[in-house]
Amino acid sequence: MEFTDWIGDARNVVFLVISLVMIGAAVMVVTSRNVIHAALMLGVALAGAAALFLMLGAEFVAWTVVLVYIGAVIVLFLFGIMITRAPTKTDTVRLDHKRRWPAAIVALGTFTTMATVTTMAFEDIPMPDGVARTGDLGDVLFSRFVIPFEVVSFVLLAALI
Repeated sequence: MEFTDWIGDARNVVFLVISLVMIGAAVMVVTSRNVIHAALMLGVALAGAAALFLMLGAEFVAWTVVLVYIGAVIVLFLFGIMITRAPTKTDTVRLDHKRRWPAAIVALGTFTTMATVTTMAFEDIPMPDGVARTGDLGDVLFSRFVIPFEVVSFVLLAALI
């Protein structure tokens, strides 16, 4: 498929706009000197993820992201920042940037590994026509991916504790 064919589809243009906004917001989350702005940009990035889930037809997952992550976690971050009166700018607290490049290399390696493994796992499987609904997601999640689902729930429980 050529780029002109790809960009001719309106869904691809919408995806491109949402993904560029998400990338910009994600960069602002980690580079912002103001903690409040970083939390708000995290909300924008999560809203973009919800929009992408809506484009995929996974309404339940999209609204779960909106309610749980944007509606609860981001608000919790903001209240925590405001209640503790944490410094919002770095003029009072200097950040350590000595490990910036190793962290960037690890992040790039992790992204490359995940992208390669995902592409290798799904490259021969054609995308089904139509939209997958929440019921279909539940069937696949609890039949084919039971073990990874349980591992993720255990990791989330450990993080909660």
